Amino acid sequence: MVLSIGIVIVLGILCTKLLSKVKIPVFLGFLVTGILLGPYVFNILDHAFMGLTQEVSILAIIILLLRAGLGLDRDAMRKIGRPAVEMSFVPSLIEGISIILIGHYLLGLSFIEAGMLGFILAAVSPAILVPRMLDLIYKGLGVEKGIPTLLLAGSAADDVVAITIFFAFLGIYNGGNINIVWNLVGIPISLILGIIIGLITGIFLLYIFKRWKFSDTEKLLITLATGILLNAFGELLQGIIPVAGLVGVMVIGFLILDRNPKLGQTLSKKYSKLWMLAEIIVFVLLGSQLDIPLVMSVIGIGILVVSLGLIFRFLGVFISLAGTDLNYKEKLFCMVSYIPKANVQATIGAVPLAAGVASGEIILAVSAISIIYTAPLGSILIKLLSKRLLTSDESTIREKETIRSN
Repeated sequence: MVLSIGIVIVLGILCTKLLSKVKIPVFLGFLVTGILLGPYVFNILDHAFMGLTQEVSILAIIILLLRAGLGLDRDAMRKIGRPAVEMSFVPSLIEGISIILIGHYLLGLSFIEAGMLGFILAAVSPAILVPRMLDLIYKGLGVEKGIPTLLLAGSAADDVVAITIFFAFLGIYNGGNINIVWNLVGIPISLILGIIIGLITGIFLLYIFKRWKFSDTEKLLITLATGILLNAFGELLQGIIPVAGLVGVMVIGFLILDRNPKLGQTLSKKYSKLWMLAEIIVFVLLGSQLDIPLVMSVIGIGILVVSLGLIFRFLGVFISLAGTDLNYKEKLFCMVSYIPKANVQATIGAVPLAAGVASGEIILAVSAISIIYTAPLGSILIKLLSKRLLTSDESTIREKETIRSN
């Protein structure tokens, strides 16, 4: 396993150097590296290491959400208000429901199986979205209207909604006594409790950082460990009290930046460096999990299903942004930003197959296709369209530079 980690890191750094020069998103190189190292090509990676994909994905999401929180500004949060709430569930619900019908008629899945597929696909990828939105904040693009903040806040809860409904469908398939209405009602409750627990935890961390002296690296490790524990706490309470631990993780970062901007900026830089390592490992592992023969057998119909779902997702984004001061170009950018899928699809895409769902292989294959198709497409479009569709706020750029210099 240690040898596998070493190989992944070395090849990942080489990919970063090579692809950065030709302006190709580096995570594409990581995905290809994973495919080549995985069991369907050269079979080099240790299988025990590959078995850590789910755990590594969760850790990566925690790192990203802490980074996201450390990039959220209070004034920007006040601006976005209602649209951020709607962006957290409307696009997911519309996309997921549309794929129930699409999957039933195009793939021959039962409505329950199509429901599982729909809400696997209905989650946006924080691994793609978060770093690019933080980059826009530092560049001052779309900041005046709070667009990057809107997308960061909405996407964090988006995943919680999709995962919750997915497991409700899985429970129904397995004959469990699942109350769909209660599960839907539990979503806002879990988000609110996640925010409250995140605020309490963030206040506690700020208190101990003020009372005792810690180095910046120790603060990094403490906040990361706290995020891991908060997520585990939310998982522990599943089935008892719904708590969105991952939303609380992002709230911790937001509170630290709001109450102690200097510390927030310092931790943000450190988490950016930590993400360099996490990004390499998580995307190589994602690539290694892709069953290429199975994916190729249904790639045409899979791309069609994902594309149709994205059209309905765009509709959900448009509805969520109705009544805002965003122009059509800015709304188009928000739609494009919600394209990429990766982490959630890789983390739970194989769950139906493992649970004995009859169409589990098809669900896994379409989940894999959604990653290969939308992750590079969304990433490239975000980068290309951000400068064309968003306005630049020079005052924000100067403010960021002042904070960095201090």
